[in-house]
Amino acid sequence: MSDQLTLAAETRDRGGKGASRDLRRNGRVPAVIYGMKQDPVSIHVEEKALMRALMTGHFMNTVVMIDVGGKPTRTLPKDVAFDVVTDRPLHVDFLRISEHATVHVNVPVHFTDEEESKGIKIGGVLNIVRHELELIVDAADIPSEIAISLKGLEVGDSIHISNVNLPKGAKSAIDDRDFTIATIVAPSALRSEAIEQAAEEAALAEAAHEEHVAEVEAAEAEAAETTEGGDEAPAAEGDAE
Repeated sequence: MSDQLTLAAETRDRGGKGASRDLRRNGRVPAVIYGMKQDPVSIHVEEKALMRALMTGHFMNTVVMIDVGGKPTRTLPKDVAFDVVTDRPLHVDFLRISEHATVHVNVPVHFTDEEESKGIKIGGVLNIVRHELELIVDAADIPSEIAISLKGLEVGDSIHISNVNLPKGAKSAIDDRDFTIATIVAPSALRSEAIEQAAEEAALAEAAHEEHVAEVEAAEAEAAETTEGGDEAPAAEGDAE
């Protein structure tokens, strides 16, 4: 289960971009708490403390207690906006939740027992299709990761969601198909797949180019017809004079 985190926060009296820039210059990150049919609360947290929480690797699927003036609020992080140049956090959204609320989270997958996979032993490669699983779980029992064993798997074998033992009370948010999480493939299969993908992309690009050329030629032909038709058209009143 993910460890619970606590972040100290202060309320924001001013909104707007200017106020947010002032906060960031002082090592603070603007944030908001919303949900549970209550009014949103604008807050700010210490950037260093937020970065430590982000560095845990499971911030987005961890219950975070936001302590504002000694009053803790149970939340789940829903979004973190980052600066595209510096990667510094710019804003955080926190969703209020009750202690045993049912929440939708993305939980990372961790593969174990590679050394006991027959396929990998003979040179096969683990092709990961999904690095995270979308789960619906109790907020008090959010797993930090889902461990999947590769023991005994051979080249050509696939791991589907139906093969995974999820924690008690957890279920997949995708319930309309038995989706693939990973496969054991031969290195040549990966190369073939890459070649096929490149060929498909090249074919699509060529088709798009041909379509564009056809559109240009059609436009030019239409323009030529319009010009020829214009020579036979009656002169404008001003020209007649």
